[in-house]
Amino acid sequence: MRNFLKLRRNRTFDYKPRYYEGEGSPYKIEHKLDKYRSTANSQRGLKNKFSSAFEDLKREGDKNLRIRFWAIVTVLVLVFLFIIDFDLSIFFRR
Repeated sequence: MRNFLKLRRNRTFDYKPRYYEGEGSPYKIEHKLDKYRSTANSQRGLKNKFSSAFEDLKREGDKNLRIRFWAIVTVLVLVFLFIIDFDLSIFFRR
């Protein structure tokens, strides 16, 4: 009856990774790209997050990236229109 009233404790293990030679704790979970995001380390609050995100949008990015993005979007739209058998002749009436 005595053990019934006493709660059992979970076992703990002292595990150390064998080949880990990095800085900090190997068990700390964080996203790999958080250190490159300006919104991840900003102040709390929804307004502050939105304002920092809009500031990031205003900055000039890579011009080749934008051209590549719009080329891919255009190709995907044309493939979609081809798949649904869209008739482009409605735009070229005389």
